Amino acid sequence: MATHPGGLTTAPAPAVRITSLVREFAGRRVLDELDLNIAPDEFVALIGRSGSGKSTLLRVLGGIDHEVTGYEELTAPENVSVVFQDARLLPWKRVLDNVALGLPGADAETRARTALAEVGLAGRENAWPVELSGGEQQRVALARSLVRDPELLLADEPFGALDALTRLRMHALLKQLCARHRPAVLLVTHDVDEAIALADRVVVLDHGRIAADLRVDVPAPRSPGTARYAALRDELLTLLGLDPTAGAEATPEAGTEPAADPGAPQPTDSTPKNAKGSDS
Repeated sequence: MATHPGGLTTAPAPAVRITSLVREFAGRRVLDELDLNIAPDEFVALIGRSGSGKSTLLRVLGGIDHEVTGYEELTAPENVSVVFQDARLLPWKRVLDNVALGLPGADAETRARTALAEVGLAGRENAWPVELSGGEQQRVALARSLVRDPELLLADEPFGALDALTRLRMHALLKQLCARHRPAVLLVTHDVDEAIALADRVVVLDHGRIAADLRVDVPAPRSPGTARYAALRDELLTLLGLDPTAGAEATPEAGTEPAADPGAPQPTDSTPKNAKGSDS
């Protein structure tokens, strides 16, 4: 924050500022007068039942959705990167070429190699995507996104298809990368524990509106065994319509839900069918 001579202290402008955002599909409001601010270098997790508008919001911020119904203010950085649940690597290009794809400048290959080293894949530059495990493919996807030094990173359930151990490793890696590159982050997840582990704030979306916006005030390391972690987890599960004492998984998928977001990104068939599912 900056302090002016008169004593006025001002905060930096938000990386994302949304006021009264409306998006309709076939007459149904998927985003309904939504308001949201995200500060620079802030990590926000977005959770909610299927059909609540999470992926639609990411599409709007990513510039993928050009048919927004209306808004009062909709501000986002120009430099935005997106990571999807599937890595979306081009199977006919080697790993290095996937990361360097579209990078400007004569140093594009050098920057791509550095990005791969950051995600622990130095030495795999000439591998084909089919030769990588699922976790390794997501590492390449992260490298491809962060090599561009985005001001805003949008992540749509990037670890949802990974096994539990690989997911934990990816959590640690993402935190390290965000601390180094310092983008604002909006992560869509169905996993309450993932949201608490990674985010500065957890926003709960319900029927296109923000039902809750909670700061994660759990001290590091964020151990599930602490009283504050358990209290926040129970509060989030209750907001999602789940009974925290029922023993269900900590995701809003545990119950009956509306249909998926009409505007959700549709996966492409770029991940090879015989790709491995763990981070080996």
